[in-house]
Amino acid sequence: MKLRRVIDKTLFWLLVVLMGLMVINVLWQVASRFILQSPSSFTDELSRYLLIWVGILGASYVTGQKMHLAIDIFPNSLKGKKQRRLNIFINIVVALFAFFAMVWGGFNLMYITLKLEQTSASLGIPLGYVYMVIPLSGLLIIYYSIVNLFEKNTEPEELGETLA
Repeated sequence: MKLRRVIDKTLFWLLVVLMGLMVINVLWQVASRFILQSPSSFTDELSRYLLIWVGILGASYVTGQKMHLAIDIFPNSLKGKKQRRLNIFINIVVALFAFFAMVWGGFNLMYITLKLEQTSASLGIPLGYVYMVIPLSGLLIIYYSIVNLFEKNTEPEELGETLA
């Protein structure tokens, strides 16, 4: 699917950029604290928010790559139709969880924090923007779960194949 490849590449590079920003941010924090003897006031909070975005978006990325954390003893012991049915069940449960917990709950959390005008202490940004990653990632997980339902290949995709 062309759309899936575009989403995979976009998500991959977004995660690379966010992780790079987080590394630079933490390095600046260490340098300003120990070399300049004047710790930066915003770096701790920024690294925390970047870690949230990398972790939650990373969960949706690995769902799309079929590399998410799973106990696969039982599914690997099944063959044929039984394995396919279990795979369908798992994808439906994952999509339902993503919808109720991440999309619905995440939008509610985002709405409440934006409505209450809560801002972060050091950066002064609305916390609703930080929490925006939850419903976004939930939508991506639902998309990947639906696409995985209709794919015949149930094996994890190779990282190189996805980005080629």
